[in-house]
Amino acid sequence: MDETKAFAKKNGYVLTLFGRKCHYPDIVNSNPSIRAFNERAAINARLQGSAADIIRRAMIRMDDALAKKKLSAQMLLQVHDELVFKAPDAEVARTLPVVKAVMEDAPHPAVSLSVPLAVDAHAADNWEEAH
Repeated sequence: MDETKAFAKKNGYVLTLFGRKCHYPDIVNSNPSIRAFNERAAINARLQGSAADIIRRAMIRMDDALAKKKLSAQMLLQVHDELVFKAPDAEVARTLPVVKAVMEDAPHPAVSLSVPLAVDAHAADNWEEAH
């Protein structure tokens, strides 16, 4: 966290793991409240921004991966770090491993994480039941 704050104060921005810039020019503001807010936002941007980059990469790859396996599942929406799909009952067992693999592999080859990216995939009639 200290390293991120120092980088942001020096450069006026932070980078996600994929190199996307998030600008925080007010991180050097003389007002302590504004400065503290920007410090917290800069720290959060590296984490949440990198997570957003990863799920975006998974979403971009998902249609091709499903089509390659001849699955008719459709990605309906994203909710933070989750993707919601609609799939025929007969294809659910084959769809879940594809979704899981695409999501876990999303950072590659651009970024190699030092810890494995673990994804849970569940099927249910509604979102609440899937949790």
